[in-house]
Amino acid sequence: MTMATHSDHVQAPPGAPARAAAHAGDRREPLSRRLRRGRPEDPRWVRPAFLGLLLVIGLAYLWNLSASGYANSFYSAAVQAGSRNWKAFFFGSLDSANAITVDKPPATLWPMALSVRIFGLSSWAILVPQVLMAVATAGVLYAAVRRRFSAAAGLIAMVVLALTPVAALMFRFNNPDALLALLMTVTVYCVLRAMEGGRTKWLVWAGVAVGLAFLSKTLQAFLILPPLAVLYAVFAPGSVGRRFGQLGLAALAMVVSGGWWVAVVELWPASSRPYVGGSQNNSFLELTFGYNGLGRINGEETGSVGGGGGGGGRGGGWGETGIGRMFNSEIGGQISWLLPAALVLLAAGVWLTWRAKRTDAVRAAFLAWGGSLLMTALVFSFMAGIFHQYYTVALAPGIAALTGMGATVLWEERGTWWAGAVLGTTVAVTVVWSYVLLARTPDYVPWLRWAVLIGGLLGAVGLLPATRLGRTLVLGAVGLGLAASLAGPAAYTVSTLNTGHQGSIVTAGPSGASMGGPGGGRGGGFPGGFPGGGMRPPGQGMQQGGRAPGNALDGGFPGGGTPGQGAQQGGQAPNGNQGGQAPGGRQGVMPGGGAGEGGAGGGGMGGLLNGASVDSEAATLLKQDADAYTWAAAAIGSQNAASYQLATGDPVMAVGGFNGSDPSPTLDRFKKYVADGRVHYFIAGGMGGGMGGEGTSSRISSWVEDNFEEITAGNATFYDLTSPKSGE
Repeated sequence: MTMATHSDHVQAPPGAPARAAAHAGDRREPLSRRLRRGRPEDPRWVRPAFLGLLLVIGLAYLWNLSASGYANSFYSAAVQAGSRNWKAFFFGSLDSANAITVDKPPATLWPMALSVRIFGLSSWAILVPQVLMAVATAGVLYAAVRRRFSAAAGLIAMVVLALTPVAALMFRFNNPDALLALLMTVTVYCVLRAMEGGRTKWLVWAGVAVGLAFLSKTLQAFLILPPLAVLYAVFAPGSVGRRFGQLGLAALAMVVSGGWWVAVVELWPASSRPYVGGSQNNSFLELTFGYNGLGRINGEETGSVGGGGGGGGRGGGWGETGIGRMFNSEIGGQISWLLPAALVLLAAGVWLTWRAKRTDAVRAAFLAWGGSLLMTALVFSFMAGIFHQYYTVALAPGIAALTGMGATVLWEERGTWWAGAVLGTTVAVTVVWSYVLLARTPDYVPWLRWAVLIGGLLGAVGLLPATRLGRTLVLGAVGLGLAASLAGPAAYTVSTLNTGHQGSIVTAGPSGASMGGPGGGRGGGFPGGFPGGGMRPPGQGMQQGGRAPGNALDGGFPGGGTPGQGAQQGGQAPNGNQGGQAPGGRQGVMPGGGAGEGGAGGGGMGGLLNGASVDSEAATLLKQDADAYTWAAAAIGSQNAASYQLATGDPVMAVGGFNGSDPSPTLDRFKKYVADGRVHYFIAGGMGGGMGGEGTSSRISSWVEDNFEEITAGNATFYDLTSPKSGE
């Protein structure tokens, strides 16, 4: 089969009328029947395989889900607040009294908040919507690939996505990345639909998807725009003027779908809405283009705990930058298992279709997925600002699509010597790289790396002379190569599914899978060490599945707890379990997700990266007369405040936002809150202004310590803001 005939076979222009008639008849069928049977031309096994695989992905990702407790307590507290107050729901406030928002737009919080409003606060109510996004992403990915490739290509793409370790992590976690990955996949699907006939409707829907993705994680949603816009402008059907006009309409749809919320926030009087968390001037636009925008690229995020680009190829405190970043010891085990294969198959697919006509849909699919993957990976590789390993879940759909499309296209071309050679080379490169990644965790299934290497190389050798081997031997080589290529990421994915993950910085895979310096494991810590390049303070490290050793800096975590220490016997967690259990029912897990059985250690940095431990005595104290106050307490830093809010169910003000460095509230405003009797307690500890600075939160903390009585409840220290010191 030649290159030209392959492309014609996939696009099938000679049979277009018959296919159009078939699809027209199919559209007249009831939706339920079309969902059951799929395409009329598909073999009978295809639809059951597709639906069965969706079911398997959903069940696998639901496995052990509650082990993560409240996962990232920062977002869980905002979800709880949004489930109780519609204003907090709209703005993404951290507390239902609307003191300050999270440092992202609220779209990712909305599904979780609605779930909690319906089913009540629990780990499952928070995390199940994320799992459903995994199923939806897999379904959209299949639909996008199946449009121009075989059913096998779509099914392979689904399997690769599901077995990507960082996907198994983030589609079971409450950070914004799950919704972002889904909407980016929807965007590519809509662009490819628009490419098929120059259909404006689908390009407009792509713009809507990007706008909604912006409301999930701001400017990261725009990373795929340049390659997709260029693709449509160059290769879509229609005149140049029509193509640019359609792109203009898509851009307008994007601005409307993502900008309406921004306009409301910016026009709403600042005095009657929550402070925009993460900003220094109470402006969402400043947050978007500063801390969450260019600051992530150049490392100059105002208010960041690790801001400031580092020299020598380091991104401040956020790990090594450079072309090899996606493959290094911090990132490689999360996402890169099939990245070399995807790049090889992308090159093969583009070369195979290069001589096709300008509007060829097969080439467009390779360029859409490949361009999106390359653009996102390059930005991730060189950004000097805040970067976490889990961001790479945005690469997973592209890798999966290219793997499925490229492998099946080469299989269809197996009658030529070069197709077998490329397939064999792809398998060989994949298993060699899997061996390297598995060797980074030598104590985890130690025999697997050798089985992957030997089995994969045997399969690769069998694929080289595919034209001269019998069908049985060729299929055996294919099965061996595929199994070996997927065994490594599958093992890491199983480890991820079996482990709870809590805190702000989480990683997939077994212990040691992300060797980014102290604390670079699955529960918290900075890649490359503590921000600024220093060592992690004593007691801030993390041990796999257990507690952080030693005592925390300056007397412990906020509230006096230590990571992994849950409520004492006799207390009650907010989900109603006795003994301070997390929603999953495990002893010794703090509401924000500390260490426990199968969990990760506390986040470190005085509650900056993970929630504080809240024992029953502290929770009981804060709940006393809480209804008489706007806020039951105030605490420095969002994670610290979130833990107490989740433990008590009452609003807790996060002074200074996430890092404790936001200038909200001012000292004068806080004094007025206290004078008006709106805040009951101040929780000792926290970051004191963000990394020990002399900011607003430091001044508030000093004023409280100088003027109010100190009391102790359990392991925590509080100041009663209704009891001034004697003589004050």
